[in-house]
Formats: sequence, structure tokens, C-alpha cells
Amino acid sequence: MSTLDSNEFKREQARVDHVISKIETQTEHTKNLYNQAHSETRSVESNYSQNAKINTFEADDRIETNAEVQQQKGLVARAVENETILKRQVATYKRLQASPYFGRIDIKDPGETQAEPLYIGTASFADENENFLIYDWRAPISSIYYNGTLGKVTYQTPVGDMDTELVKKRQFSIQSGKITNMFDTNETVGDEILQEVLGQQNDTYMANIVATIQKEQNDIIRDTTSDLLVVQGVAGSGKTSAILQRIAFLLYHSRKSLNADEIVLFSPNRLYSRYISDVLPSLGERNMRQITLADFLSQRFQGLNVQSIFDRYEQESLSSPVQQALSQLLESPTFMTAVSDYAQKLTPQEIQFTDILFKEKPFFKAAEIRKIYADLPNSLSLADRFLKTKNTLIKRLKRRIDQEADADWVHETIDHLNNEAYNDLIGKKRLRAFESYDDEIHYLGRKIAAKHFRIVYDALYNNYFIDIYNQYADFLRQVSLPDGLTNTDWENFQSTFQKGIEYHKLHLLNAAPLLFLRDLLTGEGRNRQIQYIFIDEMQDYSLAQMIYFKHAFPNAKFTLLGDSEQALFKDVEAPQSLLNHLKAAFNVKRANLITLNRSYRSTYPITNFAKKLLPDGDQIQAFNREGDLPTVIVRDTRQTGLETLVSLCHKELQTYGTVAILTRNMKESRQIYEAIHRSTHANLLSDADLALPKGVLIMPVYLAKGLEFDSVIAYDISATNYPDQRSTGILYTMASRAMHQLTLLSIGAASPLVSSVLADQEHLVQIE
Repeated sequence: MSTLDSNEFKREQARVDHVISKIETQTEHTKNLYNQAHSETRSVESNYSQNAKINTFEADDRIETNAEVQQQKGLVARAVENETILKRQVATYKRLQASPYFGRIDIKDPGETQAEPLYIGTASFADENENFLIYDWRAPISSIYYNGTLGKVTYQTPVGDMDTELVKKRQFSIQSGKITNMFDTNETVGDEILQEVLGQQNDTYMANIVATIQKEQNDIIRDTTSDLLVVQGVAGSGKTSAILQRIAFLLYHSRKSLNADEIVLFSPNRLYSRYISDVLPSLGERNMRQITLADFLSQRFQGLNVQSIFDRYEQESLSSPVQQALSQLLESPTFMTAVSDYAQKLTPQEIQFTDILFKEKPFFKAAEIRKIYADLPNSLSLADRFLKTKNTLIKRLKRRIDQEADADWVHETIDHLNNEAYNDLIGKKRLRAFESYDDEIHYLGRKIAAKHFRIVYDALYNNYFIDIYNQYADFLRQVSLPDGLTNTDWENFQSTFQKGIEYHKLHLLNAAPLLFLRDLLTGEGRNRQIQYIFIDEMQDYSLAQMIYFKHAFPNAKFTLLGDSEQALFKDVEAPQSLLNHLKAAFNVKRANLITLNRSYRSTYPITNFAKKLLPDGDQIQAFNREGDLPTVIVRDTRQTGLETLVSLCHKELQTYGTVAILTRNMKESRQIYEAIHRSTHANLLSDADLALPKGVLIMPVYLAKGLEFDSVIAYDISATNYPDQRSTGILYTMASRAMHQLTLLSIGAASPLVSSVLADQEHLVQIE
């Protein structure tokens, strides 16, 4: 790293001033265009109803009106889109005014005698002569900044690999238009810039990391070929940040064929979703679709209360051997294969068809439905056979509606219609649209009859003529049991499933195989529009769930990221073994594993302590950022522990904006909240919360996944709470949430996992 003289500093600041002046000019011009576009949009929208009046007196008029309506819709859509683009450009220019770029590379192409300086920022910007003053960090040539060291380098472009020579790499920190730090380096991103960024206090929203992307993170971001990309990263390694930059890169790289609505991110919880919601907009991109597993399953199982990951953790954190054996069976790829095999071998007599009821009487009997299904060719796929059965039932319903349209009760209903009800039924039709009075009456009659039988149509539409829960129960009765599960254990499990359905409850273990069975039989539940699926905290998902996602999103490429050390329900798995299992489960050819072992979130002392909790913690590389040693405090009673906790909160708030008290479960969080919230103004957070406030936060550890806090107090890390190796991942997760300060408070003797670290206390912790 080289120190730059004052003249060089002045030259660079002069360039910053020049670029900002150009950006300001362009901002004003774009603002004017935006205001014009805004006025045009309002004008088009206000004229829409006038220009698109419905005229249905004659057939030619109807055709003309329809064309006019479509034209007006197109005008409105184009006006809105133009306004949106200009609004986004204005926001981008405002961000560039404060900090136009963060890097410079000087390159010399073959045959050239002089190097050309290129400046890298969060977005491209060109002057009025189309000279690029700033290159977007996602542009092909910008990869040199992240991957290249001085000398000969190669970078990928849409037309193939290009060679050049990297002569200089310079890094900047620019705030409010002023250079605060600047130096030349041969590194990806120098530690000095990282120290500055990582030393800042936590915010309620995650920031983008484009100025500090490391080489291994850049490999994740720019991977456009893998069908399955697995990112195994230690806590604080920047894997989540890298994934969000990856989404921004993909939207840039494939902007003609990919939009944000075709990307789905499975978040660990809603707090996390809110926390990361500013990253993509800060890079000028729309946010992808975000959903939690709980929300996804609630949408797929409407009417059922599906157990969430958090519910499961609360109920099974110290699960029995039988529960562990059940989990190993139902969460395995073998179990999903068994579901598929079962579905393919079902005969019409074995499918659990059920009556469609109307006014508590069968409208379509199960026997009638089964006969329709059985009469179809066996050569049809399960899904096609089911769909043809469904369509046949709908046709029979429509015939019944036609017959009922002329019934006496319908005519009597028509006779008593008031003007409002009549107009609602006629809709856009008018009297002259009917050839005769009888046509009009029959039209009204069909409308009334269709409304009368709406409940039957809804039942057919929603596939209620098959009892999928009884079907799944039938499948469970045929499962071959592995060692470790007795027939009695399995019968109890089946009974629990059926009782749960009676009370509209479903255990998480059953969700993926049950959905898979339903989709295989009905041919529904698949979304072919989604191009990319991202799953964060993958270690808390089962292989069965992953297999279902692959089924549900058949055309998507998958990016899975997590840390096996932070698993809630299973033992640590080696990254390569994990990749092999996933590759087999997903049945893909192009799979890639990237491992991130360097932790940036915490200070050097905190990371050093956290990694000592792990049996293979030596693989974690701590970033060398100074800070205080973690503190271990032991109190004899709960009362003295709470008094210490209140004192710690007041002390930490003098320095930090956020102090997180992490507990084992929600019950413990509630108890602490009741005890200290009046004296600390603490906030109790649950999985229903959407915002991450400042101040003292109390939450169970599973809600803290993916988040980081200035100061963390791990509450009651006693041997009672964390007695053995199964608690390793939980304690590690707690410790690794802290950015600047970590305190571990134990009521009674500390966990043996912590005690083993205390043996080296003079180097790793201070004891109070």
C-alpha cells in the first residue's frame, strides 16, 4: 500500500468536484424530465375514462371500443413506466453526488503506450459527450478491481475473454463529496478501508458492500453458470451481503431477460427481510420477492396452522431419540422418493376421492368422480388425468347451471330484482346486446344459478374432491421403517398427524412430503416463471424441503447459503459432503461450492472467542480489528443476574446504539422483558415483528440469525441451559452476532462449552 502526496490528493479531489458538478447538472435535467413525465401520467390517467368509454350498441362499436381501451391501457402503462425510470435515475444521481465512486483502476491494453484510468462506483455515469466518468461496479471491466492484482489480467466480456495490464489500483472513501481516505494498493480491498467500514456502528438496515467486496465474495456475485451454487460461510463472512450484491449483478447482467419479480429469496424471518430491504434500492434495483418458509407454507396450506421453524425450535430444542429418528426419516431424500413412488403406483380405487357437497348433500359423489378418472386412459400422466377429471366435473356443473337457469325459483328471483341488482348481473351488457327478451332472461338466469352453485365451483377449482390428508395418511401406513423407530412409535406419529388435521394443525416435518404428494396427484403447485431461488440459513432447511422447492420451481437456478455451525436441528456437516447431498437431491450437472472462512463482522477478540466454541473453529480466520475482550459474568441467583443485566444495558447504551439480549427461547425472553423493560425501555421482539428498532432488544437466538448488533449480551449461558455439545451451534450463533462488544451472563455455573474456553481465559476473555 502506498501513501499519496498532497498534490495527488488535490488532483483527485478536483476530479471528484468536476464529476459531482456534472452529476448535479444531469440531476436537474432529469428532475425536469421526471416532472414532465409525472404531469403526462396524470393527464393520461385523467383522460383514460373519457377516451375509453364503453360502447356496446353494435358489434362494430364493441370491437372499436375494445381496441381503444387497449390503446389507452398501453398509453397509461408506458407513461407510468417512463415516470418510474426517471424517478429511479434521480435517486441514483443523488447517491452519486455524495459519493461518486470508491475505486480507480489504470489499465493498459495490448499495443497501447499509455494507461487509461477508469473509476468504479455504484452506478455508471457519462458526460454529455458519452465519456464514462464512472463505471458501474457490475460492468465486466470492473471485475479487474475486485479480482486483479497489478500486472497482466484477464476479464470476461459478453464477446469473450479480454487481456489487459493493470497498472494501478486506487481506493477511495468519499463522504459528502470529500475524499476522506485514499491510497494505492495491490490487494482486493485494503484493510484500511475495511477497518473504517467495519468499525462503524450498526444501523437498522443493512448497507451495500460494493466498495469492500473481497475476491471470494466477488466469485459468488459473478457466477452466472451454476445451476446450484452453495455458499458455506462462517458467521460474519459477508455471505448475505454477497448474495444481495449477486442479485443486483444478475439483474444488471441479464437485464433483457430477467426482472426482480422472477427472483425469490427465502428469508429466515421478517425482521431479516426488513433489515436487508434497502440494499438493492441503494444500487438502483427493485427488491426481489421475499418470503419466509412459514409464509410460503401458509399460502400453500390455506386453512391450516403450519408449525414454523421457530415453533419447532421452541418445542424440540431438546428432542427425544424418537423425535430425532422421525426427523431423519421424514426429512430425507429417500422419504420424498417414497412419496413419488407411491403416487405413481396409485390405482383409481386407491385414490381418496370424496363427495362434493351442496347444502349438506352430495352434488358430485366420490363414486361418480372415481368413474370419470378410471375411464380415462392409463397412459395419461397423473396430472393430466386429474385435470381432465376436473374439467369434466366443471362441464357437468355448467350443464346443471344451464338447466337451473330456467327453473321457477330463478324466474321468481328475476321478477324481484331491483335496479341495482339487475345492473350488477347485466354488467357491461345492455338491452340491445340481446336478440330477444328470452335471451336476456336466460342470461340473467345463468348468472343467478352460477352464483347459487358458486360453492360447488370453488370446491372443484380448489381440488376438494380429493382428500389429500387421508391420501397422505394412507401413504404413511405403507412406509418402511428404519432402525430406531418401532411400529408403536410410527402409529403414534400417524395418530398425531390425523388429530392435528382435525384441529387444523400441521407439523413442519409433514409439510414438504404432503405438498409433494398433492402436487404430483393434481399437477398444480409449480411456478415455471421464477428464474432464481435464494435460500438463506440453508442449514435450518431439510433436504426434503429443498427437494420440494426444486419441484415447485422447476426452471430456477438455486443459490443456497448458510453456516453449518449454526444449525438449529442437526449436527455440523462438512461443506463438501453437504454439496454432494444437495447435488444428488437437485439432480443438477453444474454445481459449485464456495467456502468463506474469514469473519469480518466482529472484532478480533470476539471472533477468536466464538471460534474456540467450535470443535473445528481453527478454520475461521478473524479479521484484525481491535476491540475489548468478551466478558463472562457469573451470578448465583436470578435476581442478582437481572440486576447485573440492567446495569450492563445502561452501560452499553452510553457507547452503542443497539444492545441485544439473546436468550435460548421465547419464554426466557418474555421473562426478562417483564423484569427489566421498565428500567431499560427494552423492546421484546418476536417472529411477527417487521422492524428492528434502536436501544435494548430482547429476542430468542433464532430470531437473531442473519442479524448483527453493536453489543450482545448472551443471557444465562449456564450449564442448565446449555448442558452439552448439542448447544454448540446456539452459543456460537449468540457470540457471533456481536460487532463490537460481547458479554456472556450465567446464572449459576457456566456451560461446559464456555468453561472449556475459559481455560485459556487470559488470552480470550475477561472474567468479572
